[in-house]
Formats: sequence, structure tokens, C-alpha cells
Amino acid sequence: MIWVSRSIRIPDREVQLRFIQASGPGGQNVNKVASAVELRFDVKHTGALPADVRDRLILRSGKRVTNKGVLVIQARRYRSQERNRQDAIDRLVRLVRSAAVQQKTRRQTRPTGASQERRLESKRRRSSTKQRRRREGATTE
Repeated sequence: MIWVSRSIRIPDREVQLRFIQASGPGGQNVNKVASAVELRFDVKHTGALPADVRDRLILRSGKRVTNKGVLVIQARRYRSQERNRQDAIDRLVRLVRSAAVQQKTRRQTRPTGASQERRLESKRRRSSTKQRRRREGATTE
């Protein structure tokens, strides 16, 4: 069981882990050991997440979610398979936690009368400064 929060738990059977060979440097060891981890979690069909969290998770995950609604996380940061496995699970937990927090809706506000007056006054000052810089009788083309 993967504990995300007090109310959200993901059963182990809903998370598939696949071990693959990591690319990049590592010498001969990289060709022999499958140390990278690919974590797959079917977000669209899981019963572990509430519907609103599920929708936000799909939106926040971007390209990591396939067309069928499966979240794919690849962890290849470490040379150890166990550390990569834990890294993939930690990243899944962080993603679900961020999706569980609902953003406050922004309420549109109007500028105050004083701020509008300050803005107009600064425009008038700027305009008069530019007026004084002009030469008498100069034409612009």
C-alpha cells in the first residue's frame, strides 16, 4: 500500500513496476543490470483516487499520461535498482499530493480610485515632460 495522505492510499496491485536497462555512462555494469525503473499507474480507471483528484492529476502530468490514461514515470537517476524504485514511487506520491490540493479560484478585483488617479497623474507628468522637450516649429514625418 502506497500512502499518499490520510485519505488517499494507492494499492500495490494498481502500480506496475518494470525494470529496464538504463542508458548513459556506467561502464560494463550498465549493459548487464536493469537498474532503471518504469512505473505505470492507470489514473483513468483507478478507484483509489477521488474523481476531482484524478482529473487534476491527468492535467498536471502532461506528457507523462498516455492517451489511455496511464501515468508513466521513468526513474534512472541512481545506479541502484532499489533507489530508482523508491524514487519513482516518491515522484508518484508527490504528483498525487499536488493534484489533491485544489487551487483557489481567483476573484477578479477592480483597481482602487486612488490607484487610478495616481496612474493618470503619472501619465500627465510624463506627457508634460515630453511636451517641454519638443522644439518649437519642428515637424515630424
